[in-house]
Amino acid sequence: MNDRIRSREVRLIGPTGDQLGIKAVPDALRMARGLELDLVEVAPNANPPVCRIMDYGKFKYEEGQKAKEARKKSTNVSVKEVKYRPKIGKGDFDTKTRNVIRFIEEGHKVKITLQFRGREMAHPELGSKILDDVLEAVGPAAKVDTQARLEGRSMSMTLSPDKKAQEAMKKAAAEAEREAHAAQAVDEAASEQSEGASDAEDEDVEDGS
Repeated sequence: MNDRIRSREVRLIGPTGDQLGIKAVPDALRMARGLELDLVEVAPNANPPVCRIMDYGKFKYEEGQKAKEARKKSTNVSVKEVKYRPKIGKGDFDTKTRNVIRFIEEGHKVKITLQFRGREMAHPELGSKILDDVLEAVGPAAKVDTQARLEGRSMSMTLSPDKKAQEAMKKAAAEAEREAHAAQAVDEAASEQSEGASDAEDEDVEDGS
């Protein structure tokens, strides 16, 4: 960068990305300093090397922010594991499955693991039944990444969020809510009209008496 550039000439790119051609390094430096910017090698192995006139401090800051955002996204999405037993009770099943649904809705992958003990190994179909029940409970919000397979004393399956299906479900729920509000408004209006007609009849009866 700047005075540390050892090449005699460089292919120069301006601060807005325009090609300025091949320039001697002293000339390129003068142009950069005239704009109160830096001369930065962006392709040092090219022939001649490619340099760009830029605000190096701002460039480093923006690159740091991009890297930070990328790290945040990679750490936010993780694989959660939820463990079941082949003879799990309904209460425990419902609690664990609610956790699976919550993880999926938060955008995480979920590994469903079934642990077999003793004679349970003779009945792998019990594990398959549990996994099928989990899939049914989760519904279209998730898709199967890794099909159920038996490894040693455990059976596992990995689910990931189906974003398109989740968006469709949200739209359908919003539409249903709008329709419910509209139906409620119609019912309220009809009820008000009915009450008004009843009041008018009562007044007619009083006048007649």
